[in-house]
Amino acid sequence: MDRIDAMRVFIAALDEGSLAGAGRQLGRSPAAVSRAIAFLEQQVGAPLLHRTTRTIKLSEIGERYAAACRRVLVDLQEAEMVAAGEHAAPRGTLTVTAPPISGEEILRPIIDAYLEAFPAVSVNLVLLDRNANLVEEGIDVALRVAELPDSSMVAVRIGGDVRRVVVASPRYLAQHPRIDEPGDLAKHRIVTTTYFGRDAWVFPPAAGSSIARSVQFKPRLVVNSVRAALAAAVGGLGVTRLYTYHVAERVDDGSLQLLLRHAEPPAMPVNLLVPQGRMSTPKVRAFVDFAVPRLRAAFARLSTDAVALKP
Repeated sequence: MDRIDAMRVFIAALDEGSLAGAGRQLGRSPAAVSRAIAFLEQQVGAPLLHRTTRTIKLSEIGERYAAACRRVLVDLQEAEMVAAGEHAAPRGTLTVTAPPISGEEILRPIIDAYLEAFPAVSVNLVLLDRNANLVEEGIDVALRVAELPDSSMVAVRIGGDVRRVVVASPRYLAQHPRIDEPGDLAKHRIVTTTYFGRDAWVFPPAAGSSIARSVQFKPRLVVNSVRAALAAAVGGLGVTRLYTYHVAERVDDGSLQLLLRHAEPPAMPVNLLVPQGRMSTPKVRAFVDFAVPRLRAAFARLSTDAVALKP
């Protein structure tokens, strides 16, 4: 039996959630699907799936093997496309991941335009508040706002003017003590996110010191959504900390005010990440070439200087 074909059957079963579903997708009998998976289990020397009458569940070994199968199938598809001479004709499904807000509000309109320009490509946009493993999860391109660790990924720099900023509504500030230094936050109602710190925020050292300042607090509201934190701050519930592109429009229209400008941490870089080898595929190369200048313009528009953020 062909091992690559058996891998396709295995992945189809996982994606469909059942052996019967894989059979329907691939036009094969349930017995043929079972034989393909049994063949792989014989090759691996261990069970890949736990089967019941209605469902299938990956074994521990099966989880690792499934990730490897997805990598092999993606690499094979890309190699076939390159060998077929499709450099000038991007096609297939492009999987892109990004944080929820930047993915929805900045990247998605760019993807819409990309789809118009390249009608043979489909896009799977995965919005995550975590850093996905691009290789294991079969992702072609990732938008990241963070310092990048050393890795084998290809990084294309978008910009570096994304900062973590502290904001509150004018109504809240009118009714509560002034906030002149980070330590003043301990006296205030804090709206925080799980991503930016649940019970403490860290600021750069004060002038003449080399020790970072950590402000401890008991939050009034903890959310796992940037939108929720933003809405709570605009509504006057308290002080929150988000990225500049999250709050730019609200600061520009006066719904929020920036605080502690002198204590902002250094700017964070923005990059597109691509696994090694993927950049040569037509759909990825075309997307990077198309998206990078548009992303640079979008992040520049939402930078602190461009929207004239008020002190």
